[in-house]
Amino acid sequence: MALLLGIDVGTSATKTLLCTAKGRVLATASAEYPVYAPEPGWSEQDPNDWWRAVIQGIGAVCKKAGKNPTQITGVGLSGQMHGSVFVDRAGQSLRRALLWNDQRTVAECAEIERLAGGRSKLIGMVNNVALTGFTAPKILWVRTHDPRAYEQTFKVLLPKDYIRLRLTGEYASEVSDAAGTLLLDVKGRKWHRGLLGKLRINPDLLPAVHESTVVTGEVNRAAARATGLAVGTPVVGGAGDQPAGAIGNGIVQAGIVSATMGTSGVVFAHSDKPVPNKAGNLQSFCHAVPGKWCVFGCMLAAGGSFQWLRNTWCADEVAALRKAKKDPGVVYTSLIKLAEKAPPGCEGLFFLPYLTGERCPYPDPDARGAWIGLTVRHDRASLVRAVLEGITFGMRDQIEIMRAGGLDIREVRAGGGGAASPWWRQLQADIYDATVTTINTQEGAAYGVALLAGVGTGVFKTVPEACEAGIRITDQRKPTAKLRKRYDSAYAQYRRLYPSLAGEFKRIAEVTA
Repeated sequence: MALLLGIDVGTSATKTLLCTAKGRVLATASAEYPVYAPEPGWSEQDPNDWWRAVIQGIGAVCKKAGKNPTQITGVGLSGQMHGSVFVDRAGQSLRRALLWNDQRTVAECAEIERLAGGRSKLIGMVNNVALTGFTAPKILWVRTHDPRAYEQTFKVLLPKDYIRLRLTGEYASEVSDAAGTLLLDVKGRKWHRGLLGKLRINPDLLPAVHESTVVTGEVNRAAARATGLAVGTPVVGGAGDQPAGAIGNGIVQAGIVSATMGTSGVVFAHSDKPVPNKAGNLQSFCHAVPGKWCVFGCMLAAGGSFQWLRNTWCADEVAALRKAKKDPGVVYTSLIKLAEKAPPGCEGLFFLPYLTGERCPYPDPDARGAWIGLTVRHDRASLVRAVLEGITFGMRDQIEIMRAGGLDIREVRAGGGGAASPWWRQLQADIYDATVTTINTQEGAAYGVALLAGVGTGVFKTVPEACEAGIRITDQRKPTAKLRKRYDSAYAQYRRLYPSLAGEFKRIAEVTA
């Protein structure tokens, strides 16, 4: 029987999943590593940490499932999008990778727009605007500020594609992740040589791009010794974490969107054709379904805001659990139970979840987080609930942009941390004014690329067939009429807060620069 392995190189951890040819999950594992912030607004990781986590994860899932790694018949790769790994001719990382939530490239984004001939012309080339999180401005930043590393660079890789290199020795990517570099012709599904020329980026720095189900290489001897996988095991293109998570949630047809809360928060919709993006407030990319496209928004600190709350308020408890080698995730459950004690709307208390700047709906690296509306009546429960409501309002921002663009949203499939709690799923249904469902697996991106590996190795004929084989709805939450109206009013107030404070955020950023 075929065994499929999915690997998702996330921001806080690499998640590994093993499933059968019928899509049944046998085991999962997670291995954490640090994020470095050497300057305010910077976010970096050591790519070697990802590789160590991959090795650890493969061993852990095989041990849990009672399987030998040599039994695995296909590998799919996913990872945090937009990151940049600069490697030399030997495939060695030259510096820490700059991550998706790194905000240092404001000047480079402006330069990209200027060189492209303006924002509208840039959108016409690559269907997206220049955002600080994207890969292209990071390449320009390293070229200017770390010229020694740039001169030694042989290839610039996305995070999952660095793992592909370690597994197979091949330099390759695929269209869904490549679209997030700002260097891909999204409609044509190939690198945009015209823009590369304007930016003076050598096309040879970029790997070949494929569709997500294409086998891009095979496990080599060095990787086999490190991981236990059999030499020659096929590795498919895979997908960026958002398209991969959409596959794992069955978002392969119109009318259903996913709302996934990891560190970031993403609302994702499938499309059978390229999605116009004239305003540039969403990301319009290639989907991991061959020949299809997608549109999604991304708020930068969804689960990240909740993680910040846990790590600052409950630092001693988290440290004690880690010292005892217990899961610090149980602290989230305690915080949600505390939030349930506060009234809906928190008596006028709001939380702005802009802890690392923002991308959607406000592409503003200077945006800041805040509790607003505090009175002596508010307690810890109110503060926690306001954070969870603020995160969910931020997710609704994306849904409203899609609705305004004419997308029919009948169902929202919850994923990530926001799907784990029945209470939070109901909160989402009330705030989104939509039916919120969950499915039989919450493994998201790792599961999605395992299914892609099944397609690439012939287990399934198509991606929709793979999703039909393994995915079913397990829970459904409908909006409550009374709470929906209350949250509509609260959301309207929430929407007024950022425009009122945007100028102050910029001044604060200038003071702290």
